[in-house]
Amino acid sequence: MQRVERNADVIVVGAGLAGLVAAAELADAGKQVMLLDQEGEQNLGGQAHWSFGGLFFVDSPEQRRLGIRDSLDLAQRDWEVSAAFDRPEDHWPRQWAQAYLEFAAGEKRAWLHAQGMRWFPAVGWAERGGAGAGAPGNSVPRFHVTWGTGPGVLEPFERRVRAHAQAGRITFRFRHRVRGLVVTGGMVQGVHGEVLEPSGAARGAPSSRVVQGDFEYGAGAVLLTSGGIGGNHDLVRQYWPADRLGPVPATLLSGVPQHVDGLMQQQAAAQGAHLINPDRMWHYTEGLRNWDPVWPRHAIRVLPGPSSLWLDPTGRRLPFPHIPGASTYDTLRHVTTHGYPHTWFLLNRAIIKKEFALSGSEQNPDLTGRDLALTLKRVGKNPTAPVQAFMDRGEDFVVRGTLRDLVQGMNDLTGEPLVDYDVVAGEVRDRDLQVRNAAGKDPQLAVVRGARAILSEKLIRVAKPAPLLDPAGGPLIAVRLTVLTRKSLGGLETDLQGRVLRPGGEVFSGLYAAGEVAGFGGGGYHGYRALEGTFLGGCLFSGRVAGRAIAAAL
Repeated sequence: MQRVERNADVIVVGAGLAGLVAAAELADAGKQVMLLDQEGEQNLGGQAHWSFGGLFFVDSPEQRRLGIRDSLDLAQRDWEVSAAFDRPEDHWPRQWAQAYLEFAAGEKRAWLHAQGMRWFPAVGWAERGGAGAGAPGNSVPRFHVTWGTGPGVLEPFERRVRAHAQAGRITFRFRHRVRGLVVTGGMVQGVHGEVLEPSGAARGAPSSRVVQGDFEYGAGAVLLTSGGIGGNHDLVRQYWPADRLGPVPATLLSGVPQHVDGLMQQQAAAQGAHLINPDRMWHYTEGLRNWDPVWPRHAIRVLPGPSSLWLDPTGRRLPFPHIPGASTYDTLRHVTTHGYPHTWFLLNRAIIKKEFALSGSEQNPDLTGRDLALTLKRVGKNPTAPVQAFMDRGEDFVVRGTLRDLVQGMNDLTGEPLVDYDVVAGEVRDRDLQVRNAAGKDPQLAVVRGARAILSEKLIRVAKPAPLLDPAGGPLIAVRLTVLTRKSLGGLETDLQGRVLRPGGEVFSGLYAAGEVAGFGGGGYHGYRALEGTFLGGCLFSGRVAGRAIAAAL
């Protein structure tokens, strides 16, 4: 077998979070690492930079201080019913899920804490469910927001990688777009591709694709950490599961930059890697058109509390359990199988100031900047500045003093008289009649009242139940919501060492994968649904596993 000249011990393709974690682990073990990325150095850290920085921990000190009783058994049950694994290909995803849960309940927090990471003391309740104990969702709050958000998650690993680069153990190759694997005798021995011209485009913005030259590099192992497909709507539409989700929406917004294109994943599959579960996706229904976009079709996701009325395009309330923040996949399925081009949140100022958060590091300057004084203003009387900016400038917001004027504004926004005032008035009346007592028959309000039993939910996250039409609640607000693309739940199949497998289960010698390109572990460790805080966590865990496994194998 002809040997390819080695330029490094390991080539890592993709400089996102998983790639940085793996590169740091490899260099710690004394390996020479070459880190390639098609974007410029300004994009170091990839999608993780833009994230809210939420991490999934089980039975953490933060939970215990709030009186939240969590356990590995409870988390395992929540993951099992949410993932709903039902395919032969789920063999390795199941094992990765179990390994990750043990990590999240074990050394994960201590490992990150030792590197300087800290978390906001109020634990978020993402994917709060509500349909029943045996139905999808988190039984308790588990979403720990990192102090510093996404950049705060990246910081210790970027610091480690840059220190290794200064010492000569890691070499960066930015603007190097990998086009294929160098395979000799069935073994991956390197990569080849194109050198793109330098680009000064801002982080996340589209960059030049002008080619200046070619490259080929050899190594003892290649690790793919090149991300998912969320920025490539052609691939999203190709893999869209119409049998489960109905026709793909005519309008899709983008929650990730355009360079999240999935092309390296596709190339690896074309050369013999096993791509599994590509039809499992994690897209959000609560997308807002960004009034200050960075990339094409740039959307921001609302991280909602549970109190807003969720209406279909005619103004009729979505059936329970489709309430804000309950089950992303199940509500997406309801929306897309009904062919809704958009939905609406109906709320008032009292609810929006307490329950609206926006996903993204740039939408949370207080947490991202570690500004305690600014963060404490979240318990004040006004919405955060980013939320207020969307209320003032976002094209999806309608703010009016009366319900009739609000409905007229909703119809003016879409250009069609879709919303029926009488329907909306009836939904609001029925809901408001239920808030006058501590009990009632509205299941959404039962979720709200249950959430407020947790101190952090009561203080900063969930509004006290009150009539929407109460003038003391401030003006009425309608928010148009559109589906935005975000994560791939499927990916390249890997074993518990991060080794990529071929169809049939044979190891693809010399090739490893971690992060979103591998479905965050195994080719899809979430199954059909994520419990949130598990995307960054999957990159951290799979990057660490792959880095350590490669170092041990070489």
